[in-house]
Amino acid sequence: MVAETAQQFEALEAQAATLMELFSNAGYEAVAPAMIQPAKVYLDRLGEEIRARTYLFTDLHGEELCLRPDLTVPVCRLYLERHPAADTQERYCYNGPAFRYGVAGRVGGAAREFRQSGIELIGADDTIEAETEVVRLAVEAMAAAGLKDYQLKLGDLGLFEALIDALDMPERWRLRLWHAFWQPARFHELLQQLAAGEGSGISEPTSQLLAELDPEDIDGAERQVADYLEANAIPVIAQRTAREIAERLCERAADAREEPLPKEAVALITGFLAIEGPPGEAIDRIAALANDAGIDMSRALDKFHAQLASFALHGIGLDEAEFDAEFGRNIEYYTGFVFQIACDVGGVLTWIAGGGRYDSLLSELGSPARVPAVGCAIHTERLLAAISENGNG
Repeated sequence: MVAETAQQFEALEAQAATLMELFSNAGYEAVAPAMIQPAKVYLDRLGEEIRARTYLFTDLHGEELCLRPDLTVPVCRLYLERHPAADTQERYCYNGPAFRYGVAGRVGGAAREFRQSGIELIGADDTIEAETEVVRLAVEAMAAAGLKDYQLKLGDLGLFEALIDALDMPERWRLRLWHAFWQPARFHELLQQLAAGEGSGISEPTSQLLAELDPEDIDGAERQVADYLEANAIPVIAQRTAREIAERLCERAADAREEPLPKEAVALITGFLAIEGPPGEAIDRIAALANDAGIDMSRALDKFHAQLASFALHGIGLDEAEFDAEFGRNIEYYTGFVFQIACDVGGVLTWIAGGGRYDSLLSELGSPARVPAVGCAIHTERLLAAISENGNG
């Protein structure tokens, strides 16, 4: 953590007390999950940027561990320790340090340790009510801390999922597009590859091997790959086995035999991702896009319209809010609605708080069933800096 003056420390402690009191009064139980966590779930689910900035180490028993880069995953693990059947609704709040390699040029970027305060609402079946509660508390937390001027940004991965589910393409292409969503440059590169045909740009020897593989026969493909590697004196690198290489090549072989993604589908996806602006107007544009293309996104659109109505009903101001169809935050466990609160700090629009829905995370951590969950984290040092710099206190 960047060295703090006594005054800064006292201000952060006072701010934390204010936030935790707000959350506790709203029915959230204060918890303090372990700082050292198993590394695998972070490496699998948090996204490329955060994976690359996670502190990893191995204990004396050979288990790969990490210092927690966020608190949502540790809170979810704590929930499952208490409720292995995952059949109980819980509200948790927290305040404590998280750890990531710093990024030069980012506000607070030199800090390797930073503080997060937040809430997690786990097991609530009413999706709209739960999301409204979390956003309302995030907005109230800004006011309680003294921040008045900020930008509220909204997104919804459910709309993107509805779009690609409505398009005619192989299921593996949908999964690849979904997993690339959080990396816009990679996503658009993948989209162009699917439009051009996966066979383009493949070297002649590899192209010949792909043509010989049967995508339905992984065992046979593994033998062919092993023979190819041995015949060409190619070492297996990065600890990838011949079978893993064969599985990837079989996928590419299947892709090479598919018709390219139609240009109309590419234009539709690109047009959808370009939509941004006031939430009501943006959703109307998405509805018009879907209608013109003759695809059904009504369920996802109706849900988002109901969400906006719920926000308005509970006093969450949307006059200055922005919707961005390409916005998914930078953490890959989100599955639906997402939001972010940002403010100018040091001349840079910097996120102060953010969160969203992550309905798949608990099952990936061992839950016997899919558990609805939504939460929000506040970067408290950024919040304090924003209040100090902008005179919002």
